[in-house]
Amino acid sequence: MAPKRKDGSGDELTGREKKKMKMTAARTIAVQSANTVSFSEKSVAGPSKVAVNGLNGLPSAIDVEKFAEARAFEIDAMHNAMKNASASSTSRAWQALPRHLRRRAASHDVRRVPLRLREKARAEMDPLHKKASGHSLPKLGKNKRLKRTELFAKRQREKSWLETHIWHAKRMKMDNLWGYRLAVHPTEKSYRPSHRASVHGSIIHDASYHSIIELKGTEPILKRALDTSCDPNGPSPGSRRYSSGSRALETYIYKSGSYPFGLISPITVIWKPLPLNSPSVIDEENKQVPDPVFADQSSSKRKRESKGKEKEKENSTLPDSETPRVVWIISHPSAYQDVLSSIRTSASLTLEAFRREDENKEVEIEIGDLRGQVNIFEIMGPKSNQVLKGALSPISQDKREDFKKFWSRFTNMQTSAEMSRGTVVGFKVVDPRLKFPPKNAQVQAPPVNDIPSTTVFPSAQLAQCDLWDGAVRTKLARPRYKKKDLDERRSKLLIPGTPLNPERQDDRIPVLLIQRSLEALESKTQGIHGWTLIIPSGWAMAFFSSLVYTGTRVGGQRERQTQAFEAGMPYFPRDLPTSVGYDTYATARAKEDKGRWDRKPPAKRPNYEKLGTSSPWRADWHGVLGLPCPKFEDEANTSGAEGFVSTQREPADEIGITDEGPQMWLLRGSEVPSVISNMSKMFIKGAAVLQEVNKLRAKRGLEALGSSIRADDLLKRALVSVRISMCGRGAPEDLAIIYQVSNDEGKKWERALRNPLGGYHEEETEEEEKLSEVIPPKSSIIGYVTTGHFSLSQGQGFGIGAIPLVKFLELREQAERYVLVFIHLTCFILFLQASHQYHFVDLVTIGKSAQ
Repeated sequence: MAPKRKDGSGDELTGREKKKMKMTAARTIAVQSANTVSFSEKSVAGPSKVAVNGLNGLPSAIDVEKFAEARAFEIDAMHNAMKNASASSTSRAWQALPRHLRRRAASHDVRRVPLRLREKARAEMDPLHKKASGHSLPKLGKNKRLKRTELFAKRQREKSWLETHIWHAKRMKMDNLWGYRLAVHPTEKSYRPSHRASVHGSIIHDASYHSIIELKGTEPILKRALDTSCDPNGPSPGSRRYSSGSRALETYIYKSGSYPFGLISPITVIWKPLPLNSPSVIDEENKQVPDPVFADQSSSKRKRESKGKEKEKENSTLPDSETPRVVWIISHPSAYQDVLSSIRTSASLTLEAFRREDENKEVEIEIGDLRGQVNIFEIMGPKSNQVLKGALSPISQDKREDFKKFWSRFTNMQTSAEMSRGTVVGFKVVDPRLKFPPKNAQVQAPPVNDIPSTTVFPSAQLAQCDLWDGAVRTKLARPRYKKKDLDERRSKLLIPGTPLNPERQDDRIPVLLIQRSLEALESKTQGIHGWTLIIPSGWAMAFFSSLVYTGTRVGGQRERQTQAFEAGMPYFPRDLPTSVGYDTYATARAKEDKGRWDRKPPAKRPNYEKLGTSSPWRADWHGVLGLPCPKFEDEANTSGAEGFVSTQREPADEIGITDEGPQMWLLRGSEVPSVISNMSKMFIKGAAVLQEVNKLRAKRGLEALGSSIRADDLLKRALVSVRISMCGRGAPEDLAIIYQVSNDEGKKWERALRNPLGGYHEEETEEEEKLSEVIPPKSSIIGYVTTGHFSLSQGQGFGIGAIPLVKFLELREQAERYVLVFIHLTCFILFLQASHQYHFVDLVTIGKSAQ
């Protein structure tokens, strides 16, 4: 018989024997020797022998304290044996850590385990079994090795990294999106915890990949240029409410002067606040509270200010129309080129119009690219106030009364929804690394009958910030002190753990805090509120580490899209079918889904040809509207053709005109309910929609649509966004098809779903099962679901989609309270039998949303 060991000596133990010895040692209970036992009168707990004649020798009572003291060694030995036996057999050292502290290399690298567990982890590792020695490439010499910075730069040739990339890459699923390497979702199971964090806690998302375009010019020119390209179905970006710089506006941008065609993407417009000595700011302050900045200054400062009194008077007498203004436009990176092109076109047309009015007057607009100059963090959830208050420390030199009121109330706010929508707050903070680790501010519950004595309103004074200055951003592009310098200062403290006191040489960083809300005002969905934090570039990790340290969850693209879905808000680009980025998104998703379908065997995938699904990979909006369907990239490749017909047509002379007529467009915005209500009252619906569109264009000073656009064609090519709620069980999925039903069939569904109490049946009834097997004709298709899932906030299936405006008007006339439609769930819902089920739903338009 061959020996079990290589050398046959038998000295080396096998792995099985080692494990057996380890288990035996772990399960051995230590015994105290008799020589080491020293009894005293206090530790005697009674006789240890029992008389033969029964219980006569037992004491009548036992002193528990003396009994435990006498047997302390045995009790402690028993506990240690149980603990060692359990730990050695069922878990490793790294398994004792919570999931968010576990690391991939912790099983073989003790440095990936916290210090308190390293000894145990080192004992668990077998030193004889190392990594298999393979044929590795020879290491480069010291002179030829690439530095860490050069190596990272080499890896960013085809995409860019965010400043927090390394932190995210260790914990998130990464993907190449829009020229960046971005986090898609955490590697741990965090779908529901992330939603709970956005509703009850706090969650942060690094949105530094967003593009920022800076416009400089006089106020009238900027206002007209923005009005030409921004959505007229909502507030104007040039209104006094936003032009003062006290609020940020969330709106949509179109191709210059082409509304309702040419939808590009959502944008955020922020105006730089006017100087404190401007007439409009002084009038605003006089209406509220006088500015106390100069009241606290010493007499020496007043003397110095008196020297420039005449100059201040000259600036104050300068009309606001001649004051140079600055505007930031924050947009999605996928639509940056289209947004920039639209702004350039609007600026050119605006400058030409002003020059025709006054040829002697010089007017200009400067357009700058601020990508890479600032970092953006989105912190959502009711605890975002406490997280920001604990991580940020404003400088003590800030004497603004409005900011003092805001910062004093900041902690006790239950949520950021208590502030006005889009409120902008600017201030300076000290280096957050000085007080690391931070502590969340504690909320102090006010008395029941207590009314807040101070109310903070948005104002230009509150929004003042040095972040608008390019020289300040350039100066702060790199922190003055590295982490090792701060650690050296921290090591010299007498009391370890004490925060460092800011010194004169430490950096003071200007930041912008913008209130952000995701809410649908006319929906039963739950709103999500938080803040947008804008900081200079180079400081992302300094702020990010402090914001995450106190338990704030970190989300990726999936979590950001889920927040909009739970709030009932359309998400760009997947929920805006006529936007610029939708075709790119739909093509990429169709390619991915088709590749997954091709990899499955025929018996394990649905047969779309048998099911009668003509467009399984992407929504056929042209077919829904009755337009000729263009060939897409994936269809052209499968057909064997050398090329494919591009969906991007050359622009025609008329706005929104193609060879087949007007373009497909989406009716959206806060005025949708009133527009549809007005159209329902008119007999000729085409003339009504043309009248409403021209009315909205007139609000922005745009000309009416050309005569080449017929009213009927404009109505037939219009889509409207809708929200879909399930009537009963089930949940819609992406690309679900929406069918229209007749009145008789709708009544059958109502009888099958309604219970005697007026609600819906919890279980599927026999009549409902029969109705779900009826296949409707393809001619009854009226739309698609762009995003569908089970809504955690509503506790039922919920979806967002789009249908033609003509069909919605017909459905509005068909039902008195609810629109009667039902959804054909395609194979993307795999648990349904044969992937061919029908569900009855309620459908309403997406109207007002928070701006």
